[in-house]
Amino acid sequence: MYAVVEIAGKQFKVGQNDKIYVPSLKDKVGAKVKFDRVLLLDDKQKTDVGNPFVAGASIEGRIVEHVKGEKVTVFKKKRRKGYRVKRGHRQRYTQVQITKISK
Repeated sequence: MYAVVEIAGKQFKVGQNDKIYVPSLKDKVGAKVKFDRVLLLDDKQKTDVGNPFVAGASIEGRIVEHVKGEKVTVFKKKRRKGYRVKRGHRQRYTQVQITKISK
């Protein structure tokens, strides 16, 4: 069984016991989270497609950890002007383990 769920404006394909990285959530490590914006739900016999969401479907998970992504370097330059700016950025993510997919 798998599902496609929308979390913080992004879509994720999840299955039972999967670990996914989602944009940072405010809950603490070990907290249980529930996502009810399920776009598609598939068990081996039947596929339910939402319009826009599947009614009554939900995904439950547990927050494993909060992490930072890879470092991205942003470098701007204008030639012959002496203008150079170097900035870095690291996106924050939350690792969630999917515990239950229910309809």
